[in-house]
Amino acid sequence: MENIYLDNAATSFPKASGLGEFISNYISNFGVNINRGFSELSYEAENIVYNTREILCEFFHFDDPSQVIFTKNITESINVIMLGLLKSSDHIIVSSMEHNAVVRPLSFLHDNGVSFSKVKCSKDGELNPEDIKKLVRKNTKAIIMTHSSNVSGKIFPLKRVGEIAKEHNLYFIIDTAQTAGFIPIDFHDLNADVITFTGHKGLLGPQGIGGFLINSVINKKVRPLVYGGTGSFSHLERQPNTMPDKYESGTLNIPGIAGLNFSLNYIKEIGGLEYIREKEIALTKKFIEGLMNINKIKIVGSLELTDRCPVVSITTDKKDISDVAYQLNKRYGISTRVGLHCSPWSHMTLGTFPQGTIRFSIGHKNTNEQIEKVILALNSIMNNK
Repeated sequence: MENIYLDNAATSFPKASGLGEFISNYISNFGVNINRGFSELSYEAENIVYNTREILCEFFHFDDPSQVIFTKNITESINVIMLGLLKSSDHIIVSSMEHNAVVRPLSFLHDNGVSFSKVKCSKDGELNPEDIKKLVRKNTKAIIMTHSSNVSGKIFPLKRVGEIAKEHNLYFIIDTAQTAGFIPIDFHDLNADVITFTGHKGLLGPQGIGGFLINSVINKKVRPLVYGGTGSFSHLERQPNTMPDKYESGTLNIPGIAGLNFSLNYIKEIGGLEYIREKEIALTKKFIEGLMNINKIKIVGSLELTDRCPVVSITTDKKDISDVAYQLNKRYGISTRVGLHCSPWSHMTLGTFPQGTIRFSIGHKNTNEQIEKVILALNSIMNNK
């Protein structure tokens, strides 16, 4: 039975073709540390790490590789910024569609004196940026917002949000977990101060590598989350402020960075983001059209193909959605995700809390034939065939 993987919003699979072999070769032949050795191998490793920062600058239209910081994932990146920037008595603005990567550190900060306001999105998951203006207070410091919902797939109009942030002298921090590797993202065009990213989703890299891009203005205000050895300024007892050392204590996941380097180049080689977006949106269109012909299934959120990622969530009042997801996997080899997708706020907004949805998230290796098989499988399950 063919395995049909439709959980790319959680992590992409298959990864960039050849990624496993590349990482294996790297570990076997170049697997030394950086900033901590005096050898040709160490220099080679340092070159790969620096080149990866340069390529990420290309992807995000950013201009300073030294201010591209590596972490283990986007959740850590968001924690670095939120916990390092916000203090008791600060106020921030978020959307009602945020992932727990924002919600949980926000809850911790709220328990420690940080207040927040939530921009209420529509029942289809639409964000009206103008609603942000009435939430701004004298002590508002930042807007922190996802670029796209991992439940409905809706891409938010963050360029306007960034303009509003600048009009009110607020920092603007963006979560690109669902958009990086799918659409072009321009750091300056979005008026961003920080863009956080993860390597293992749309960027087609391995798990365990992520990071953020930070401008020099907000960088002066953010405290590191982790302190320790950086391989530099070893005579100092205090953390250096030199970038990227300020945020990169301890040994980095260098094989992961090398793998991300490989996957970023792979994306360019197969035709870039334009190729990926065109293919994945075409498959999403085919899938939505097929779902609309199945009785008893409701598509959650907007049906529009513009301003969306290749994520489609469904629900039904006729069957237990966990059982439907189980049958898809057991009988047809179709991998999905069912439940709240680590985003309860989104489901409260969309009206699917607490049961959640079945989420189908399409990747660049999926095919028309696979989408047709999924539609047939859902039709069979919903009609008890």
